[in-house]
Amino acid sequence: MAFWLFKSEPDVFGWPHQVSKGDAGEEWTGVRNYQARNNMRAMRVGDQGFFYHSNIGKEIVGIVEVIRESALDSTTDDPRWDCVMVRALRPMPRPVSLEACKVEPGLENMVLVNNTRLSVQPVTETEWRIVCGMGGLPDR
Repeated sequence: MAFWLFKSEPDVFGWPHQVSKGDAGEEWTGVRNYQARNNMRAMRVGDQGFFYHSNIGKEIVGIVEVIRESALDSTTDDPRWDCVMVRALRPMPRPVSLEACKVEPGLENMVLVNNTRLSVQPVTETEWRIVCGMGGLPDR
């Protein structure tokens, strides 16, 4: 299993919106960055990701699971853009802020810390474990 981070603006599509989709989940649409798209193309069913509120809050608030691998993004006819489908697994008992990640030992190389603009990004297994611990979750 691989680990990821999905960024969304909470006033556009926040954690409560994701949770409201239930087990059916929701397409992660609207990504128009080749690196983020390629990250989604690398995802497999069962991979897990952090749900990150960008712009407002700037914190990891939940965990999602990939439930469909990358396919054409239903919001465009352009075949260059595709997306995965994810469903909410659980909230973070304690949201983990970007500021906390920036000072946490072991996260200095995390993509979130070094490239805050990339909307879909990889997370290493070590980073996953550290952030889960910071948020009050077991690492899986």
